[in-house]
Amino acid sequence: MEQVVSDAPAVEGALRTVDVTVPATSANLGPGFDTLGLALSIYDSVTVSAFDDGRLDIAVAGSGAAQIPTTADNLVVRSIAHVYADVGRPMPGLHLRAVNGVPHGRGLGSSGAAVSAGILIAKGLLAGDVELDDHSLLRLATELEGHPDNVAPALFGGLTIAWTGESGPQHKKLLVHRGVAPLVFVPGFTMSTSLARSLQPPQVSREDAVFNVSRSALLVAALTQSPELLLDATADRLHQDYRGAAMPETLRLVQALRAEGFAAVVSGAGPSVLVLADGPGARRRAVDIADAVTDTPWDAHMLAVDVRGGTVEQRAEGST
Repeated sequence: MEQVVSDAPAVEGALRTVDVTVPATSANLGPGFDTLGLALSIYDSVTVSAFDDGRLDIAVAGSGAAQIPTTADNLVVRSIAHVYADVGRPMPGLHLRAVNGVPHGRGLGSSGAAVSAGILIAKGLLAGDVELDDHSLLRLATELEGHPDNVAPALFGGLTIAWTGESGPQHKKLLVHRGVAPLVFVPGFTMSTSLARSLQPPQVSREDAVFNVSRSALLVAALTQSPELLLDATADRLHQDYRGAAMPETLRLVQALRAEGFAAVVSGAGPSVLVLADGPGARRRAVDIADAVTDTPWDAHMLAVDVRGGTVEQRAEGST
């Protein structure tokens, strides 16, 4: 998480104004269920000014804007309030403007991005009074999101391994091999994360568990050192096939791409498809395959791995 100072003018009369940018994320990456996550170069941007009155002025543009509340129920606002309550500070009035680039309900971490944005906004607004370290940021975000696999890469960027230990949520950030070229196929339909989770069995066989443990370990090596192993490393037996009945076009595309040698997986809970190509040139062929094998129109995004994670920019002191 990066924090800098911006020269852009603040809203007149504000106690403080901060700009936050948070990347999209893809969780699971095939076998790494609820553990592995990757930050991608699509972004939500939020500007918030704090005031010493009770105002709450919210405007949202971009993906999902029509369905996002502009009241205290707004997830970014709830996340800000969660931090203020945690550190025992009174919630300020807020003037909030958001532009959402992360597609909503598509398995690209839109809720994790909103939670992370709110946590980082609070960090910026509280700077100089309360200092929040990375451990606190991840703890607070996980309390709201429920699991750390999306919020860890949204906050810190790169490839993250997330787990919960005795001292709470933890993460390890790794740098992705420069030969890995992400491609995301985003459909026009959405998928409920709660529905996707409900389709999984409560127990799996020992054979399937061992299979996923081996592939998860291999995937870390493939993403950081050996991209040529990505096809084998992204195989999964824990969740994707079970969820396929609810999104058959997604599963069909994953299977078609994998049959042609591409490391394709369901992105998060779906329905988007993530391809971890072993070089930028391969992505064009993957797009051609998607156009040929499915009747569903897919919006293809050729992306980079975001290495910075969420950023916080404080406006220059005295700006009006």
